[in-house]
Amino acid sequence: MERIPVVSQEYSDRLHHRRSSSCPELWTILDAVKDPEIPVLSIWDLGILQDVSAEEGRVDVVITPTYSGCPAMREIETGIREALAAAGYSDVDVRSRLMPTWTTDWMSPEGKSALRRDGIAPPEPRSRQPAACPQCGSTSTQLISEFGSTACKALYKCSECMEPFDYFKCI
Repeated sequence: MERIPVVSQEYSDRLHHRRSSSCPELWTILDAVKDPEIPVLSIWDLGILQDVSAEEGRVDVVITPTYSGCPAMREIETGIREALAAAGYSDVDVRSRLMPTWTTDWMSPEGKSALRRDGIAPPEPRSRQPAACPQCGSTSTQLISEFGSTACKALYKCSECMEPFDYFKCI
């Protein structure tokens, strides 16, 4: 059974910022850029894409890494440049903004649903622990290791269907 993802105020604020942008076509172009570690998520759905603006033919993109030293950021920047170049934008500046720090509250509800469909338990608000199994929906789960397939995930096991799964850590 799929849980309805909780929409945080932080995500609502980001969505309002995106919708009030003077260049919605650029946001749409960047929706095609996926996170290389979790390719079911766009950089928007993951909460990395913070701002896009254009002035006099120059496109400025602001991204926030999920954590300091994230190895995927260089590849994400390349993906941003390639997507914009394919749409005819060659003068692109991609900046990383470290403050405020990234949080799972910035993830979109669609992104959280995509994680679950891909077998990864999405982050739950801290008060709603334990993690629900993305296979069967059971909350009878146990932490196996704080370290999953990437630094932002932990490894859990479901006591009902016995399947191991990654849980996207709540940050």
